Amino acid sequence: MAINRSKRPQSSGDVNFKLPVILDFELNNRLNIYYCEKNDLPIVRINFLVNSGSKFDPVKFKGLSTLLTMTIDEGAGSLNAFQLSDEFEILGANFSVSSDPDISIITLQVLTENFIEALKLFSSVILKPHLNDDNFNLEKRKLLVRLEQVKAEPDYIADISYEHFLFGNQTAYSFPVLGLEQDIKNIQHQDVRHFYKEKFSPSNSSIVVVGNIDRDTIQQALNEVFGNWKNDSSTRIPEFNLQKFPKNIYIINKEDAVQTEIRIGHLTSKRNDKDFFQKQIMNLVFGGQFSSRLNLNLREKNGYTYGIHSSFSYFKEAGYFSVSTSVDSENTTNALKEIFSEITKIREGITEDELRFAQSSLTKKFPLNFETYRQISLNIRNKIFHSLPDDYYESYVDNINSISRDDVNKTAGDSIQPDALITVLVGDSKKILKQLVREEFGEVTSIGYDDIFIH
Repeated sequence: MAINRSKRPQSSGDVNFKLPVILDFELNNRLNIYYCEKNDLPIVRINFLVNSGSKFDPVKFKGLSTLLTMTIDEGAGSLNAFQLSDEFEILGANFSVSSDPDISIITLQVLTENFIEALKLFSSVILKPHLNDDNFNLEKRKLLVRLEQVKAEPDYIADISYEHFLFGNQTAYSFPVLGLEQDIKNIQHQDVRHFYKEKFSPSNSSIVVVGNIDRDTIQQALNEVFGNWKNDSSTRIPEFNLQKFPKNIYIINKEDAVQTEIRIGHLTSKRNDKDFFQKQIMNLVFGGQFSSRLNLNLREKNGYTYGIHSSFSYFKEAGYFSVSTSVDSENTTNALKEIFSEITKIREGITEDELRFAQSSLTKKFPLNFETYRQISLNIRNKIFHSLPDDYYESYVDNINSISRDDVNKTAGDSIQPDALITVLVGDSKKILKQLVREEFGEVTSIGYDDIFIH
């Protein structure tokens, strides 16, 4: 049977979607637990969150938090690294450790029937890591090799250089999560052990549990493995004196590169500020989806790039607006012109059709954000991490639909600031400078990658 593609399919009506219920409670030692029952599959996912991200790395020790996360699962309790890995594998568990600028995350996902046994292994990594000298030296070598590798990745260089110039070299968010080569060489085994002792404690941590397990069972299980964990650490919260810098272009030379990585943006308000929903709508129109203004201009109309994206990104203590893409070297200036032009236009406002399309897109895909165990865990994390209102997800759709075109246009004029744009270009500086000397893009600074993070 032939399908008539000239007619739009009829809508099946409203989606019957019910938000998952999130409960929270404390263990006796003040360890916060956030729990959501999800019975679609016989799976439990648990995330251990601790305030020990790279923003806590001391001066001259950039990379310390990453080294801790790399070393912490290299043996725990009575098991060495290989035995620990084998035990998780026998239980069919997915186990991982990661770190970002704000927190370190230890994650376990396992079948419900194996959860109690897997939880014992999971807790041993948190409470009884070996952190011995041999494992530390091995992971330190791995990290140094990784730092050499990323020097060949223009997108990585562009991302971390952009954040460095955005935040300034005196702010904890200015430095890459992986750390700095010279700092890592100087970090010793005892530094990692001290960092662990200082950061890992019940009052500095939270646990998020999503899965096919009832509250009483999970509370009892967590009490058994974490109930005797004592608060014997103190955490220094770094100070953030954020300031916006004047418009500037930084060129990071990558000799003979055929493409230029482009990052453009500036600091903006935090995640829990009142203009969040307006910025969501504005960004979707500007560069947050395939049919955005930026993509229609630079990809569809001019063919400068395979894709371009804009976003508002949020750390705990700061937020920033950014545009990212890569273009052929010879089109660097042309692309910059079009991006700056679109930035000027978005400040002039969006149309009513653009508003309705963005609202429809955000609200209709909202249920998709709660499909998987990982997604629910991430949403719980965002809610507690950014101190969002208790009814944030319940009122999300209403908040999006209540935004008017005037609201978005006012936010666009207030939050997008052309005079504060920081631009980072990673590519062949000779090719780029030949184009820029004839244009007025503001102050231009050319610098080598190895010179950026000297501190």
